[in-house]
Amino acid sequence: MSIQVTGNPEVGLIHPVARNPLRTRRDVQEALSQLLEPLSKCYSEGRARLILERSGVDAYADIAEMEGFSRVLWGLIPAVAGGSHDELWELSLQGIRAGTDPEHAEYWGKVNDYDQRLVEMAVFGLAFALIPDRIWQPLSEKEKANLYQWLDQINHHPCYDCNWLFFRVLVNVGFHKAGLPYDAGQLENNLQRIEEFYLDAGWYSDGIGGHCDYYVPYAFHFYGLIYAQLMGDEDPERAGRYRERAALFARDFIHWFAPDGAAVPYGRSLTYRFAQSAFWSAAAYAGLDGFSPGQLKGLVLRNLRWWFQQPIFDRDGVLTVGYAYPNRIMSENYNAAGSVYWSLKTFLILALPDSHPFWTAEEQELEEAERISVQEPAHLVLCREPQTGHVAAFNTGHPSTNEHTHTSAKYEKFVYSTAFAFSVPRAEWGLAQGAFDSMLALSEGDRLFRVKRLCEETRIQEHVLYAQWKPWRDVEVRTWIAAGLPWHIRIHRISTERTLDAAEGGFALGLGSLSSSMAGEEAASASGTFGTSAIYGMLGYDTAELIYPHANTNLLHPRTVIPTLRAALGPGIHWLIAAVFATPSAPGTPAIEEPSMEDVKERLGVEIGQREIKIMTQTGNIIVIPMD
Repeated sequence: MSIQVTGNPEVGLIHPVARNPLRTRRDVQEALSQLLEPLSKCYSEGRARLILERSGVDAYADIAEMEGFSRVLWGLIPAVAGGSHDELWELSLQGIRAGTDPEHAEYWGKVNDYDQRLVEMAVFGLAFALIPDRIWQPLSEKEKANLYQWLDQINHHPCYDCNWLFFRVLVNVGFHKAGLPYDAGQLENNLQRIEEFYLDAGWYSDGIGGHCDYYVPYAFHFYGLIYAQLMGDEDPERAGRYRERAALFARDFIHWFAPDGAAVPYGRSLTYRFAQSAFWSAAAYAGLDGFSPGQLKGLVLRNLRWWFQQPIFDRDGVLTVGYAYPNRIMSENYNAAGSVYWSLKTFLILALPDSHPFWTAEEQELEEAERISVQEPAHLVLCREPQTGHVAAFNTGHPSTNEHTHTSAKYEKFVYSTAFAFSVPRAEWGLAQGAFDSMLALSEGDRLFRVKRLCEETRIQEHVLYAQWKPWRDVEVRTWIAAGLPWHIRIHRISTERTLDAAEGGFALGLGSLSSSMAGEEAASASGTFGTSAIYGMLGYDTAELIYPHANTNLLHPRTVIPTLRAALGPGIHWLIAAVFATPSAPGTPAIEEPSMEDVKERLGVEIGQREIKIMTQTGNIIVIPMD
């Protein structure tokens, strides 16, 4: 399935799907085949489990293997509905028979409360709705009873109070569409509870007080649009509401995508990779207004092309856990080897026939968008640099947190980028282990650094973001960020009763071949194969240095360098101001521009006085920060 190539060491193995032009429906069907063919030897004897790795034998491994089996179905079911992939479906049907048979050795078992298998039931609801003649009719009466009873467990066990509620919705909608008994009370109760997660402008939070991340497009709206399409005649009011919200959300979400198809890496579950474009597939499937078929086609196919050029497969052609390369360090506690195949949700477009406008339309390029998009429900300001296509999401931070892996890195950095991504800590000691790009890290001199994990107050005023946060009970940080590309400004007011070491990290630059680098008293920069990253101390910093984080901390590149400013702070009030620069793929760019105060006022829109700081907004308004 793979051949060894020479060249960029980050490319490694070329998967056949990388050569797929992804222009036609036939190309996309072939892409699914290319992704699934390496799995053919990984099914268990009874075909009910997908065995991608196993260290030891325990119940969790069994559940992980069932998860892998079910996640393949997110791509396979739409393909079968569209008239392809019959052979693999017959193999999967064998697995369904075995997995739901209590007398079979590969029985998927009785589920528990909040069980991962509840998650994996949702795709069966899709199957009942799209291909009842292929999943239900071929079964014997006993096999039908087994499948129904196994799935109906979802109506008798609690799910987590978040996007999980849609799993119960999909199963019951599937039962209903197949003419089987379903729990109408559960269906309605869960739909009503999901309403309480809705915020504004098309955004949901992932549960009360939860974050706004990719679970909004590839969970809430993805399932909501499927519901709207399947239940539009029976529940027109709710279906219409889901469509309206998705159309509103789409206006914001399009700003997350670069012209080359890359999307901003932000939040958890990023190992689902090209599920980033599943929302656009669902929009095409449901006939969402606001975007032409050619626009939707471009958004989906460009994202797939970008992903299939990344080294995300192992030597056998199987998808790995990671982001732009195999990387367990960035993964979540709930990620298993088969989890990554949730990315196949994007193949929902294969349910659309050849004659559908999505397939007959000419693919359209990403339209020129506004340079700045303020997305207040998500606490984000999206910026675009037209010359390079670079997209960055500036972030205030959030009033709540969670216990998922690397929460601070995934939700609390000052900025997230399509070209530079972000880094997660490798361990807890020192700047190299912490990999603190786009963060202010504070230590009491013991090299154990604290960063923003949650905020006491946040707000956005035009393109200026504000957050108040406390790394210790007696240390308060107020942060202002003037968003922009390629430069942005960070301002911190730090009130501390402790003696602190401060480190302000710029963007993490993939090492590649560095053409130049420098670090001095006021600035640090690096330039090379992947672009230029620089940081300039305008007030309060003592020195600058280049930090080379431990391997596999960044999501895009295994090895990086982070230009970083340093300051020693005694008890009292301190002001720190930095100008941060980043532009991708620009070798030969001057290593650092050291703006004078006039440059700051003119180019960056910031003027530093004796008693106040003035920030000029994109509309010409002035925001004044008193320096008390």
